[in-house]
Amino acid sequence: MENNPSQKANKDIVFGTRAIIETIEAGNEIDKILLQKDQGSSETHKALLQLARQYQIPISKVPIFKLNKITRKNHQGAIAFISAIQYASLDHIISEAFTKGEAPIVLILDRITDVRNFGAITRTAECMGVHAVVVPLKNAAQANRDAMKTSAGALNYLPVCREASLFKAVKFLKESGLQVVACTEQAEASLFTTTYASPTAIIMGSEEDGISKELLRQADALVKIPMQGKIASLNVSVATGMILSEVMRQRSVEA
Repeated sequence: MENNPSQKANKDIVFGTRAIIETIEAGNEIDKILLQKDQGSSETHKALLQLARQYQIPISKVPIFKLNKITRKNHQGAIAFISAIQYASLDHIISEAFTKGEAPIVLILDRITDVRNFGAITRTAECMGVHAVVVPLKNAAQANRDAMKTSAGALNYLPVCREASLFKAVKFLKESGLQVVACTEQAEASLFTTTYASPTAIIMGSEEDGISKELLRQADALVKIPMQGKIASLNVSVATGMILSEVMRQRSVEA
């Protein structure tokens, strides 16, 4: 017998194929689904896969011991992580900003997976007037209770857009009239030499290897944070705060 949607190991997960299906159909946002490797395909299993494709929910095939570490209850080879937020539409955010006569500022997070960094970044972004944060469908921190707590509740107000392809998202933003600025140690120019008064998208990269080459090639400008110390890099949430502070400073002067 499959689990009822109300039977959860904690407030962030739901387990059992039928329970997950009903949770999705009830309109709940799902961050990702873990499925047991080498598991047979029942009709409910196929239905879950179809729903996941329809709603663009990431699926990972994992060994059963990983599922058992999350819950010892009868998960039936399927666990879903419930998002603490409702994801927004990027094209709607941009259209709405232009309709209001605003110059949108969008923050793109390329493979930032640490939930504390994600929460800290979104907290800063909301305070600095960012219109939306864009994250990839896969390889991104979960928008869970820990992220909500670290963001100090900012995720209740700041739109987050989850995109299947950051490359296509950047292309859309450029076609919509936004300049794309990549903040990277590989840059020659200082972040203070670029103007941010016009509609702008800023890319911040992974804690491990920075911004992907694919996205760097798409950027209109590459900028770096000038430093004098012996340590070569900053935490990504701190770096994000610095560039967004410069954006806000310039826009305050323009106003």
